[in-house]
Amino acid sequence: MTIRPATVSDAQAICDLINYYAERGRMLHRSLESVYQSLRDFLVMEDRDEIVACVATELFWADLAEVRSLAVAPHARGKGLGTKLIRKAVAVAQKLGVHRLFALTYEKEFFARLGFEVIDRDKLPEKVWRACIYCPKADDCDETAMILRILSRSGKKPLPLQRKPKRTRKRTKVPRTRKKK
Repeated sequence: MTIRPATVSDAQAICDLINYYAERGRMLHRSLESVYQSLRDFLVMEDRDEIVACVATELFWADLAEVRSLAVAPHARGKGLGTKLIRKAVAVAQKLGVHRLFALTYEKEFFARLGFEVIDRDKLPEKVWRACIYCPKADDCDETAMILRILSRSGKKPLPLQRKPKRTRKRTKVPRTRKKK
C-alpha cells in the first residue's frame, strides 16, 4: 500500500469513500465538485490500484490546519490505515510550518490515541465553521473538537491555542530632570 497525493483520477473514489460514511451520518457529505476544489489537500492510500483510504489537510492560518475527510474503505478498516494517514497529515502540516492540527470528529478515541486532545470548540476561529452551514446537524452539532500540538522540526513548542495579544508599545526611557533648589 502506498500513500500519495491525490490526482484528478482519484476524485470520484474519494467522493465515494466520504459519502459512504456521510450516508451513515458519520461525516459531512461532499460533492464531486467540492472534492475537485480541494483535491490538492488530499492524500490517498492505494492498494492494487484501488483507493482504500483518504484524508485532507486544509490550511486555515499560519499556525492552524484541519485534518478532515478521513475515510477508510469498510473492507480495509482495522488495519491501521487511518493511523498511517493521520501521521502523514501531521508530517505535511509540520513541513508547512503549522504547529496545530485540529479535527472535528465522531471518532474521539481514535484521535485521542494519536495524541489529539479535546478542546472547547469556541477556541477555534470562526472561519473553521464555514462548512458547517451545509451540515444538516449545524444547529445541533455533536462532533468533538480535538487538537494536536505539533513540535516544529527545531523542537520548539507550538504556541498555545488561545494567544494573548502582544503589547506593541515599547517603553521609552524618559530622562529625569532634577528639581532646582
